[in-house]
Amino acid sequence: MTEKALRLGTRRSKLAMAQSGQVADAVSQVTGRPVELVEITTYGDTSREHLAQIGGTGVFVAALRDALLRGEVDFAVHSLKDLPTAQHEGLVVAAIPEREDPRDVVVARDARKLTDLPRGARIGTGAPRRMAQLNAYARTHGMEIETVPIRGNVDTRIGYVRSGEVDAVVLAAAGLNRVGRIDEVTDFLSVDTVLPAPGQGALAIECAADNASLIAALAELDDPFTRAAVTAERSLLAALEAGCSAPVGALADLLADGQIVKEMRLRGVVGTTDGSTLVQLSTTGPVPETHEAALALGRELATEMLAQGAAGLMGERAQ
Repeated sequence: MTEKALRLGTRRSKLAMAQSGQVADAVSQVTGRPVELVEITTYGDTSREHLAQIGGTGVFVAALRDALLRGEVDFAVHSLKDLPTAQHEGLVVAAIPEREDPRDVVVARDARKLTDLPRGARIGTGAPRRMAQLNAYARTHGMEIETVPIRGNVDTRIGYVRSGEVDAVVLAAAGLNRVGRIDEVTDFLSVDTVLPAPGQGALAIECAADNASLIAALAELDDPFTRAAVTAERSLLAALEAGCSAPVGALADLLADGQIVKEMRLRGVVGTTDGSTLVQLSTTGPVPETHEAALALGRELATEMLAQGAAGLMGERAQ
């Protein structure tokens, strides 16, 4: 008799289905059990409001977590950047697989790069973080741009460019990779230009904290370097007391000497959405060996950023 299928809770969007499908295949390989996708509609999927207005963090996550806690699904896959920083009682992130490309990318008309956009170009993005950094970049490089708030799935956003409503949109490379549309990118933004959202490009596989056998099986998909990096980034975000709708960018990367990984560098940025003020700092230290060490790295950088005035740039403090 074949073992009962594991039920994977996923959002219904094309991107969520694509990344959940990839995780389902990997889980099937490590457990030897079939995995079926259970589609769940979240508030973030049905609301037409801008993410910053509906509270940002957690709007795509709550319904999936409810289904987990009720036992309707065995595990769920989240984009890590959508996950609130606070640990949820009764649930555990059993695996954070190896991260995809964390960068932001531009999809522009006429195959243009960011620096080739016409004067006064309209750039669509729903993220205050991207607006702050794009506007700051434009200010320091003598460019005139207008950031336009948009939302919707990948098709909708790229559609705004095709229809001429905007000259370009900024999206996450990882998402376009996962839905097979990376060839439409006209410019990959260096992380020196735009720091990604904390956890961008990484997935979180979450299950009930009391399901020891599933936790052990899922742990085989965990990438310790990715986990350390995103833990530091999310610790920075939490210490700044900011939700995912706050204009915070962060990236932890590994600094290697040849094949030997020596250190981890954590960079953080927070700014006003018009780009007039940015606080941007970085810190480098030994690669965190423990969860606590990764948390400490994020907290230390947040403390320095707050000392330089970051708190005043956050707009509405997340409650």
